[in-house]
Amino acid sequence: MMKMRDFVEFSQNYIFWTAGIAWFLAQTLKVALGVIREKRFNFRYFVGSGGMPSSHAAAVSSLATSIGLVYGFDSAIFALSLTFALIVFFDAQGVRHSSGKQAVILNKMLDDIYWKKKFDETQLKEFLGHTPVQVFAGAGLGVIISLLFYK
Repeated sequence: MMKMRDFVEFSQNYIFWTAGIAWFLAQTLKVALGVIREKRFNFRYFVGSGGMPSSHAAAVSSLATSIGLVYGFDSAIFALSLTFALIVFFDAQGVRHSSGKQAVILNKMLDDIYWKKKFDETQLKEFLGHTPVQVFAGAGLGVIISLLFYK
């Protein structure tokens, strides 16, 4: 059973909070950039995937950096978190970005079929992944947040 002491200890968990702050800041930057680009607020930028910078990359790079700072960059837990971060980077940029490109093509095909009155389906989500620049920007943001909040 959890005690109040456990909640207090968790509330002081530098590693968790820096990852959360990095994620939140990246999502907030997406909203701000979306407002600048579209001249209107679009909540999809805060809750959706894709966009600049990658909040996934920001969170996992912050997590790995914070673990390295606290436990040492030669620790097993840092190696684990770095491996996890690299897999997330690859997935965000590679697999999900390619899936988004395929969704664009499939949605075009569905539009063509719909206008010919042969088929009516909902469109696939196109903004699944990130470009390498978006992943790199998110990763950099995460490292910076961890360094700024390091005790």
